[in-house]
Amino acid sequence: MRVKRETINLYLELLKKTILFEIWGKNEIYSPTGLPIPPVLNEFLKSHNWPTVAHSMIGRPRMNQLHEAMETVIKEKVEGDFIETGVWRGGSCIFMRGFLKAYNIHNRKVWVADSFKGLPAPNAEKYPHDKNDTLYTSDYLRVSLEQVQQNFRKYDLLDDQVEFLEGWFKDTLPSAPIGKIAIARLDGDLYESTMDSLTSLYHKVSPGGFIIIDDYELPTCKPAVHDFRQQNTINEPLVRIDPHSVYWRKPKNQIISKLNRIGI
Repeated sequence: MRVKRETINLYLELLKKTILFEIWGKNEIYSPTGLPIPPVLNEFLKSHNWPTVAHSMIGRPRMNQLHEAMETVIKEKVEGDFIETGVWRGGSCIFMRGFLKAYNIHNRKVWVADSFKGLPAPNAEKYPHDKNDTLYTSDYLRVSLEQVQQNFRKYDLLDDQVEFLEGWFKDTLPSAPIGKIAIARLDGDLYESTMDSLTSLYHKVSPGGFIIIDDYELPTCKPAVHDFRQQNTINEPLVRIDPHSVYWRKPKNQIISKLNRIGI
């Protein structure tokens, strides 16, 4: 058993290093201007990297936290699948699938939810917090479904335990055929995307499940998290992952009413 556990840990660590492009060096930071990144941003970029080649931009602290969350839900027998809303090149979801394969787990799926064409343009009238956001103009953030699927194939991890939800969250998540959720990793950047994800998915998260907010510190994302938690009387503490991200665990007695789930 010890040898098997060591082998699993070795595989998962290698998977992390590959997805994050750590094996090949650290000069992997994307610069929109093409100029060197100012030294003052180095500390921030340790946890928020826009890479040129890597399959994930979440960085090592957030990847480690995702690993720890999956280990926890397996150990504690928290029921449900894993989902990420906003997947970019698919790296986090690839790691989720690799984790399930390493432990020979067949009764959970990985849900990969994205428009696969970038972020939506802000709906400023309905979501004022998104008014000045310009991420929807970035070609860098547009990664096609075909490319994400190809990235899964590169790791031999594209199979029937991976489900894709293509489209805007407001259209795909409310009717998604997902039962219980053990880990919901939300990476939507905008108020609208974050609120759509929480509204559609939170009531499916099992007691003890993780809600991970990748973009918490963005001025578009944080208000959505606070509004949803306040509307639904969620008082569980937000746990800091790194300077940019947080998570909380759903308490065993947390109930979201049907009215709140549909936004009334």
